Amino acid sequence: MTNTNGTALEIARTYVEAMANKDVDTIVSISADDVVCTSPLGQTTGVERFRAFQDGFAKMITNLVTLAVYGDDEQAIVVYDVETHPVPHAVVAELIKVKDGKLGSTHVIYDATPFAAYAATVQPH
Repeated sequence: MTNTNGTALEIARTYVEAMANKDVDTIVSISADDVVCTSPLGQTTGVERFRAFQDGFAKMITNLVTLAVYGDDEQAIVVYDVETHPVPHAVVAELIKVKDGKLGSTHVIYDATPFAAYAATVQPH
């Protein structure tokens, strides 16, 4: 997977740029209706649940820097460094797969330990 062009690669570039800009509408527009997102938080299926996942993430982001994007027509990898309100620094990798020209699935990989530690300190309302 060393191509510098391809459908999945272009979707991945658009996706990570939209995340950095907190542009959830763009993320949804490039996603399949039955998009699947798997992360340490679990799995979501469907574009509305994916929107909710992305909305929640966008609210936490203070800065996101793309470190790498590689891919071809079928799949891509994005790696980014994200600063969030609860955790000041996290490196995240996502494996993106395309389905019918749209983001069909993403597998989000990061160390969830600092996020869980933060969540343990938050008092319920």
